[in-house]
Amino acid sequence: MNKTITIDNYLDSHYIHRSNWLRAAVLGANDGIISISSLAIGIAAASSTREPIILATVAGLVAGALSMAAGEYVSVSSQTDTEKADIEREIQELRDMPAEELQILAQIYEKRGLKKETALQVAVELTENNALEAHIRDELGINEISQANPIQAALASGAAFSVGGVLPLLVILFASVKGMEYWLYGATIIFLIILGTMAAKTGGSSIPKAILRITIWGTIAMVLSALVGYMFGVKV
Repeated sequence: MNKTITIDNYLDSHYIHRSNWLRAAVLGANDGIISISSLAIGIAAASSTREPIILATVAGLVAGALSMAAGEYVSVSSQTDTEKADIEREIQELRDMPAEELQILAQIYEKRGLKKETALQVAVELTENNALEAHIRDELGINEISQANPIQAALASGAAFSVGGVLPLLVILFASVKGMEYWLYGATIIFLIILGTMAAKTGGSSIPKAILRITIWGTIAMVLSALVGYMFGVKV
């Protein structure tokens, strides 16, 4: 039995529509795991008791989650403002010089491989259907997939940071204070491998490449943090 293929089914089989929230979530979780682990490792390297490590970790977790959410919101809002400004400019240009805008659209399709006559015909038909939508998509490169969503990005980033940051906190609560930095390092590598695997599966990319990338940079961050802790090795 033949299955009817629709554009919605076709898009659902790809992963690009997940790119915005997936980027924010992976960045938040990765930052939460590495930042909190690195902070805790640095404190653990200079501490002989559990309390200062817990205090610094909780403070870092709260501040980091709020910072990630706020930073993501501001960053993506700036992108949204730019997109809106470009769209308003395009609306004005379509009012002031529709013939020139039609030629621009035709040239875009011609550069993509259509014959000149075909490109012009496509431009005319799309302009008659929805000129603004055609220019937003093909001239400005803005579509539903790439369009920014500040609230979604902020919530995904802040929540992911919190989830990622809680993992090393659990290690701190239950692991032995002696050699805490080694427990943290080992557990964090496992967390990063799991995160890399989940991100790769969700995004449909290479799992080994994702794991290698995330563990290498995580290790560098934790080693440098431990060195700082040992350098300022005042026991607290």
